[in-house]
Amino acid sequence: MSLTIECKARPEGINPRALRRDGLLPINLYGHKGNGSDSFVVDYKEALALVRAATPNETVVEVKTPEWSGSAVIREIQSHPWKRNLFHLSFSILMRLN
Repeated sequence: MSLTIECKARPEGINPRALRRDGLLPINLYGHKGNGSDSFVVDYKEALALVRAATPNETVVEVKTPEWSGSAVIREIQSHPWKRNLFHLSFSILMRLN
């Protein structure tokens, strides 16, 4: 089973709570531009389904952004302690050695 998530550019200056109210989840993608990271948003329901199907640091996920596409793993999941509502996801790309 292949897991894929499509990211959109994160609007600047918008509070993460406002994004979550609109059904979007903020994410960070590390390693696709060297040492830095970029912020994106994904659909909350898609992210919830992805988290239920994936194991952090193990399951390979195909991440698609407006300017980049590649394989990554979920590095961090931030959620409410008992409600289990998602707050934030962090992805790290997989480095391929030739």
